Amino acid sequence: MKWTSQIAFFVFSFCLNNALFAQTFHNMTLLDQWHQDSLIANSSKVRYSDCFGFTQNGNEYAVIGSTEGTHVFLINDQDKLIPKGFIKGRYSTTFVQHREYAVFKHYLYAVCDEGVSSLQIIDLQYLPDSLHLAKEDTVQFGRVHNIFIDTVQEKFYSCTHRSTVNTQAIDAPMKIFSLADPLNLLELWSGPGDVNEVHDIYVRNGKAILNCGYDGLKVYDFTNTNAPLYLDSKNIYTDQGYNHQGWLTPDGTRYLFADETNGKRVKKCSFDGSVVTINGYFGTNYENGSVPHNIKATNEFAFVAYYNEGIRVFDLRYPAPLEVAHYDTYPDEHPYKMNGNWGVFADLPSERLIVSDRQYGLFLLNFDRKKMLESFPLTDEMELFPNPVSSSETIFMTIPIKTEKTEWNIYDLSGKLVSSGISEHFNYTEIPVDFSAGTYHIRIRLHQDAYRSKEIIRKIVVI
Repeated sequence: MKWTSQIAFFVFSFCLNNALFAQTFHNMTLLDQWHQDSLIANSSKVRYSDCFGFTQNGNEYAVIGSTEGTHVFLINDQDKLIPKGFIKGRYSTTFVQHREYAVFKHYLYAVCDEGVSSLQIIDLQYLPDSLHLAKEDTVQFGRVHNIFIDTVQEKFYSCTHRSTVNTQAIDAPMKIFSLADPLNLLELWSGPGDVNEVHDIYVRNGKAILNCGYDGLKVYDFTNTNAPLYLDSKNIYTDQGYNHQGWLTPDGTRYLFADETNGKRVKKCSFDGSVVTINGYFGTNYENGSVPHNIKATNEFAFVAYYNEGIRVFDLRYPAPLEVAHYDTYPDEHPYKMNGNWGVFADLPSERLIVSDRQYGLFLLNFDRKKMLESFPLTDEMELFPNPVSSSETIFMTIPIKTEKTEWNIYDLSGKLVSSGISEHFNYTEIPVDFSAGTYHIRIRLHQDAYRSKEIIRKIVVI
């Protein structure tokens, strides 16, 4: 097959590059990394929070928040992160753990959810030469947990909103502001009144999906902020935890969200413009209490910032999304499951990924989306290759699209079991040939779901 050689190339590249970096990775490579040990940090060495990306004057840029403020980098043609400016936060101490960002026109909006903070509006129009703090709003904005901008309707959404009068009291679960004047935001709406908080939000053309923590998920139409329309809610659902954040695919038909709770899986949903319907669940190492955090998505892939598990990429073309790539930004082992990968930005024109790690800073990564789609097309066929195979090499097995789990056992001609394994997250798997030359039989069981499975027996020749 045409794509057999492409898969082999991917695996060769993986093996070659894996020797160069300490972090474990698969189908993803490190282009550059930035961290600054001189930044103040707490006892857990937390220095960094969320990341963001934007284009300005024909160039791509990366942003990361730290305990001290906002750092902006040019991403050059040589895949390097070039520092271009720093804006100190109004509140700048070791207690800072949350800085969030959004861009509208040539302004970067920055908020913080600790201490006596503010809304900082940073002017980007003079990049790559200089960066300027155009305005700091300390009246309408104090502590804010998350922000989102609906660029079409020119509205600014502020989640878990606090003023600077009393930073401990929540003014409103969420506020909406007009961006008609980008430097002077005008409040349009405050609410909703039936939840304690809106932790995060995704908005497109006025349709908003609200992540409300332990109050679940809600959907509103804010096209008319004078009379918002309530559309849907999910107060109780399977595998529920703290409803944290979600993302809508560009085609508007699928919504993915994460519950920031140990052992909870990512939810794959359909969205008809009004109602969110949970259709499936997926994740990484959730059996051992892993925690998903922030998600970005294309029509084909979900990019999940997965705390201790690093950045994980899932193929959304499959009914049960399959993990196809990862890069572990947090190589340490720790019983606390919320260190490591905090945020991901996946919307740069170059398709380079921006990733932030709480302890290890800013990462620039490459995940070749086009080659992945070409190398691993959707298939209903199970394939083994190469076959014959040399001892000490690897056999690759493609997994049919409707398979949720694959189990295999390899036997020699006397019936002795020489190898076995299980794959639950990938659309292909690698089987090491660590047995001697000869003829073997592989018994493969493809599980479509908990009730249906199919068994296939093939011959393998080792030379």
